[in-house]
Amino acid sequence: MLDDAVPAVRSERKRPEGVTTGTERLLLGFDYGTRKIGVAVGQVVTGTATPIATLHPVKNQPDWEAIARLIDQWRPDALVVGLPFEMDDTPAEIHDQARRFARRLEGRFHLPVHLADERLTSREAWSRLGGRAMKDLGRVDAMAAKLILETWLNR
Repeated sequence: MLDDAVPAVRSERKRPEGVTTGTERLLLGFDYGTRKIGVAVGQVVTGTATPIATLHPVKNQPDWEAIARLIDQWRPDALVVGLPFEMDDTPAEIHDQARRFARRLEGRFHLPVHLADERLTSREAWSRLGGRAMKDLGRVDAMAAKLILETWLNR
């Protein structure tokens, strides 16, 4: 079942070089979309995240192999998926699909999955990237994933 709390058990799995394991806890954040999925990695201790990838669907499905590679590479303790809402608090059109994506992540990778309000993150990503967003549209989704993850980390 989707959980709103990170479990107290710390992972002892190896992380990519340069990422310490001490008391830090790693999470992967996802900005789900039907055409692109932005991904970011974040640390509970610092409350910060970094955009790492934008994935494209394979046969109209999330690129599960690419997601598995990222999970294997980063060894996160949990995952965070952005849940889209309109400004009036009603679910956005893609809301149910994002929830389904979260359930599928949990089922495939057996990691806790948390949901975070992703309202206005794409707009903020465009604002932060400025002209760079026009040169590489995929950066917007990864930056939105960073903002979603930081929102959850700093809640």
